[in-house]
Amino acid sequence: MTLTKIVAAAFAVAALAATPAMAALAVGAPAPDFRAEGALGGAPFKFHLAEALKKGPVVLYFFPAAFTSGCTIEAHNFAEAADKFNRMGATLIGVTAGNIDRIAEFSKSECRSKFPVAGDPKLRIAKAYDATMALFPGHSNRTSYVIGTDGRISTVYSNLSAQHHVEEMLAGVTEWRAAHPR
Repeated sequence: MTLTKIVAAAFAVAALAATPAMAALAVGAPAPDFRAEGALGGAPFKFHLAEALKKGPVVLYFFPAAFTSGCTIEAHNFAEAADKFNRMGATLIGVTAGNIDRIAEFSKSECRSKFPVAGDPKLRIAKAYDATMALFPGHSNRTSYVIGTDGRISTVYSNLSAQHHVEEMLAGVTEWRAAHPR
């Protein structure tokens, strides 16, 4: 059995259990600045958190591995909501430490060219955000954050199930916007 199949099976079991994971970065904590390379619509893309925050809040979501069932569902859900995030002035980016060799393809097909995904091959970003998987070293946990323009975490949601990340992040950006009118 390949590592991808093992990881997919583990995610399926975890999703059935729907046991929330705990992210260490709490609301109000400073968000670690980072730079990352990835893809948007299959083309190379560079991201810098500090630059993105100058435009508005950032929705940063970590996912375990491209083209696994849960990560594909989550990418589709974020792609469907991308225009809503854009209308709220939020920048959306996905980050993975798993199979980064396929993120260009994933950004085009599963993210539907709506938002960038970045690779985190050494888990540098995931570790800074405490979004690593204990059971599968080398993979990001499924954790989502809203980061306000002040560089602080305003919303965090960590759960191996891909089902509620988009709704939680939309609610988080809405709450942040209400507290920080333009």
